[in-house]
Order: sequence, then C-alpha cells, then structure tokens
Amino acid sequence: MKKFVLHCIIGLIIVFILDFGIGKGLEYFYFKQTSGFQHRTTYSIEQTNEDILVFGSSRANHHYKTDVFEKKLNSTFYNTGRDGNFIFYQTAILRSVLKRYKPKLILYDFAGKFSYDEGDYDRLSSLLPYYKHHPEIRNIVDLRSPYEPFKNVSGIYPYNSTIGNIVIGNVNIEGMRTKANKGYVPLFGEWKEPIALYDTVKPYEADENKITVFKEFLDLCKQNKIPMIVVVSPIFYNYESDYSIALCKKLCDEKKVPFFDFTRNTDFLKAPYLFDDISHLNDDGATLFSDKVVDLVKGKLKNQ
Repeated sequence: MKKFVLHCIIGLIIVFILDFGIGKGLEYFYFKQTSGFQHRTTYSIEQTNEDILVFGSSRANHHYKTDVFEKKLNSTFYNTGRDGNFIFYQTAILRSVLKRYKPKLILYDFAGKFSYDEGDYDRLSSLLPYYKHHPEIRNIVDLRSPYEPFKNVSGIYPYNSTIGNIVIGNVNIEGMRTKANKGYVPLFGEWKEPIALYDTVKPYEADENKITVFKEFLDLCKQNKIPMIVVVSPIFYNYESDYSIALCKKLCDEKKVPFFDFTRNTDFLKAPYLFDDISHLNDDGATLFSDKVVDLVKGKLKNQ
C-alpha cells in the first residue's frame, strides 16, 4: 500500500513538472508572437496607447480603416476587434485598457445578440492566456464555468486551443499570417449576388450576463469621461426588424450614449461591390464607411 501511495505521489509530481514546463514554453511562444489575431489581443490588453480605440467582433476588425481615422482626425488609432468575439470579450479588453490609460474616444461596433448562446461563453477561451496576469478580467472569464479558477492553475490549460496558431504566429513564412494595419484587417472579395430578405429577429429572453456586461462597458466610458459612440455596421440584406439591434439602441438610450444604425443605409444596400460577403465590407466599403463614421465622430467631439 505504501509503495502504491509513493508511486502516486511521484506520478503527480511528474505531471506537475511536465504541466509547468510545457505551460511555460507555450506561454513564452504565445507572447512572443508579433502578428496575427492572438498578438492583436495581447496588444489590445497590454500595450495600446492610441487616442481612438474601436471595439467589436469581425465587423469591427474589417470595417474601421486605420488610415482614414488617423488622417482625417489627426489622431492615433487602434482596432481591437476580434473575429467571433462579442460582448464579454469587448468589456474584458476595456477593463484592461482602463488600468493603463484613458483613450480620447471609443467606438463600439455592435454585432451579435443578447440571447443566451453557449458558443459565446466557449469563446471566452480567447482570454485564457491572460487570466493569470490580469485579475481584472477573471470574473468575465469565470462565466465560462464555475471551474475556471481551478482549471487555470494548470500551465497548459490556457493554451489548449491555441497551439496551432502559436506555431503559425512564430513561423515567419510569407502568407501564413494575416496582414493588419493597427488592428484593421482588410477584405478584398466582391459580393456578386442580389440582395436577399432575411428573417425578422423576434423578441427573445435576454441573457442577463450579456445585458450586465454590455451596460458595464457603457458605464465605464461614462465614469472615465471618455466620449463613445455605438455603431451597427452596414449589411447587405434586408430585414423587417431585429430585436437585438432594437435592444442595443434601448440600452444606449437609457445611458444617453449616441447610437447609429447603418444596416438600412442605402449607400451600402445598393452597392454589393462594397461587400466581401453579406455581413462584411471589403476594403473599398470599409473606406467609405470609415469616412461616414469620421463625420459622426467630428459631430460628437464638436458637441462635447
């Protein structure tokens, strides 16, 4: 029996050493990346110092063109948008930013929905590499499951789903890494299909976690006296109504935050050549859209 217990203890020690050693290696190579979406998250959390920040998912990532904002507003600019990451991710990033400095302006590109979606909780894995060193984001990541604090004791766990991208992010081969301009990632496709009618998004039961975290984003900007604008980017389809957009507007109105919806803007609905797909503008579309947002920003700053 004593021999069995001794073997178990030795086995646990070996597992601990391996977990610690492999975890340290993955951590080193993860944060060694100098391009790619993981690097952009690291920069957003730990290094941004730009005057204007954009928050959002893929529609932020591909719609807000750096050069347009910097030239027309004579300000520095960074796009923190990340594909497939929505309300939880954006508020976590803002918390980390505000620990370091206060941007002069924040743009929030709203996409997604306020209903419960297990996938939105699963996507919090994109923040796991920052869990250990950024306590300000932990209670958002903990929404994934009640076991996150215990899982994150492991050195390997935060990087479980990132290993392939860590390899790509550390290999300097032309074409393997997406080129970005201060967070903006251009798309160059051209949509060829006629515009379609999509189903109405009917009222649904809202996920209170999402409502709370979205309101926190708005409140943090207010508390820190940072001007902000919430925008819904253009799309290339028609719809009768969308409860998610309506609810977002309602929450913004309650907090007296300017809200602008471009989903019915005819400059885009009549121009399929400005889109890469029905939900994402191409580089030409992003240029036009960014010009329009600049006009909104100028109006906002003028009235401060």
